[in-house]
Amino acid sequence: MRTGLAFAGFGVALCCVGVAGLAAWNLQTVRGAAGPIRETADGFFNEVTVGDTTGAYDRLCKDARSRWSAIGFTSWVRTPPMVTDYEITDVSVATKSGRAHGTVTVKVTRDGGITEERRLPVVREGGDWRVCGDPF
Repeated sequence: MRTGLAFAGFGVALCCVGVAGLAAWNLQTVRGAAGPIRETADGFFNEVTVGDTTGAYDRLCKDARSRWSAIGFTSWVRTPPMVTDYEITDVSVATKSGRAHGTVTVKVTRDGGITEERRLPVVREGGDWRVCGDPF
């Protein structure tokens, strides 16, 4: 009986260590991704604001680039009211199936002072973080 209880106790302890290790790994993944996700969104909106549509287009994920040609994206970005300023107000990071992804909330200011809030999905693709979806 004591041997059985000892093995059961050891099994429970081993499971607790495993769960704690998995939680620590997940937390490290999420914290490590927040900075690069913010930098990707910041770079994207900076390029849009200054009119560098080629640089902004290069930051799009494969799925977004399949829906937008470089010329179509440029036309879309340059259609009034154009983005004149932005402020990143939140970065949220989550994991799904062990892969981190993020959503960046951005307050966008357009010509004439019109402001709106946008949520920008950011995914990891080929080792780089990319803007995915339609940010406007």
